[in-house]
Amino acid sequence: MTPRRCLSLGLCLLSLTSTAATEQRVLNRRLEGGQTVAGALHEAGMAPAQVEEIVQALTGVLDFRRCHRGDQLRLVMQDGVWERVEYRQTAFEEWQVRRDGDRWVGSKRAVEIEKKVATVELSIDSSVYQAAISAQEDPNLALALADVFAWDIDFYQDVRKGDRARAVIEKFLVKGQTLRYGELLAAEYQGASVGRKRVFRYQLPSGEVSYFQQDGSSARKAFLKGPLKYANVTSRFGSRFHPILQYLKAHNGVDYAAAVGTPVWSVADGTVVRIGTQEGAGRMLCIRHLNSLETCYLHLSSFASKVRLGARVLQKQVIAYSGNSGLSTGPHLHFAMKRGGHFINPLSQRFPRASPVPPELRSDFGEKISILASGLDAFSVAQGGAAH
Repeated sequence: MTPRRCLSLGLCLLSLTSTAATEQRVLNRRLEGGQTVAGALHEAGMAPAQVEEIVQALTGVLDFRRCHRGDQLRLVMQDGVWERVEYRQTAFEEWQVRRDGDRWVGSKRAVEIEKKVATVELSIDSSVYQAAISAQEDPNLALALADVFAWDIDFYQDVRKGDRARAVIEKFLVKGQTLRYGELLAAEYQGASVGRKRVFRYQLPSGEVSYFQQDGSSARKAFLKGPLKYANVTSRFGSRFHPILQYLKAHNGVDYAAAVGTPVWSVADGTVVRIGTQEGAGRMLCIRHLNSLETCYLHLSSFASKVRLGARVLQKQVIAYSGNSGLSTGPHLHFAMKRGGHFINPLSQRFPRASPVPPELRSDFGEKISILASGLDAFSVAQGGAAH
């Protein structure tokens, strides 16, 4: 036992030697396929009664249904007595059970989260999604970029090898690893087919948040470039040979490759004027917009909740999920657009932008985006994803 104070140098040394003699044993385990936490504890040599107490201590703290193969267990024994059990799923999710007298107490370990603003650059070889992975970034960054550039860039049709994308984005980190992204504050895309595009996040006095270009014009347009956040055009507008009907048929829309269940969003504000099932088209819905425009979405698997005949929908609102219903050769979305009742090519349309930053706010807007613009301008290439 360590004395309350040192009476001599020799006594202090004796106490340190005694403490160092404490025996600690640590066992590390990983859950195997089909193995439960209780099973792993039994296998580590714990008595059944102790295993039951530890499982009880974790009940209500850890969702055992989420435990899976590869999760880590760390068991600590002090002087022959089990003192602590730690359970880890990721660097951000850890639980522990500690001995407190004669009982065990379970808790989720508090993780210190750091927030910072980082500038990230992606060098594109095949796709923005793959570029994010190559830069050791979360692929959700590619989806965020696709979201803010949705009015100007089709991230399947417009992307070329050698294009570059930059983002000034909030990052939440745990132990130096990205837990999640926060707000995308500014972004730039430099592409061979689209040129240079820049957008900046700005909050209006009303509280509404939107994205604007550097000159204050809105990044938002009346219509998006497509009904899916990230999808490939497999068949364009015009005549083509139908593989099922076996004859040349007018293709009055655009087909996008999409796995069953992919969210489909409305390309503009409007009202649902048709919804249901139709032979050939399968599950489908049509939305009427301003200026006698109408869009239709075919071969769906299901409709989003609250989307029904007469419902008002907003741009970027998920209205349905892609599928393979009707006369379809595989999972995809058929997207059509009409003006005055006549089909038009969705890919060739040019739509006006929404309202710009009001004149009285231009000075405030310029001040607030200046540091973000400087971050995009001054970024030095550092092998794709270095944060500054």
